[in-house]
Amino acid sequence: MRQPMRMDDIEIRRRKLRFRAWHRGMREMDLLFGRFADAHIATLPVSELDQLETLMDQPDQEVFSWLTGESATPADLATPLMARLREFRPKPQ
Repeated sequence: MRQPMRMDDIEIRRRKLRFRAWHRGMREMDLLFGRFADAHIATLPVSELDQLETLMDQPDQEVFSWLTGESATPADLATPLMARLREFRPKPQ
């Protein structure tokens, strides 16, 4: 049985995911995931942290093609979070 996460554990997980979002490998994905994480990671519930982590486990080129509409997102990854990521437009810096 999985233990409930403590708040400290969730914050550590958020920081790790934010770091991963900025260090993917493909610069376009670093910018997209990194800016999305900067804007939303603090408010994502644990279920969406799981979804984000699953997306970040996928190869950059595949996720990029899903986000640009070049190819269809697999059904198991076509979540509301993926839709928000696809629609995300970062504020100019």
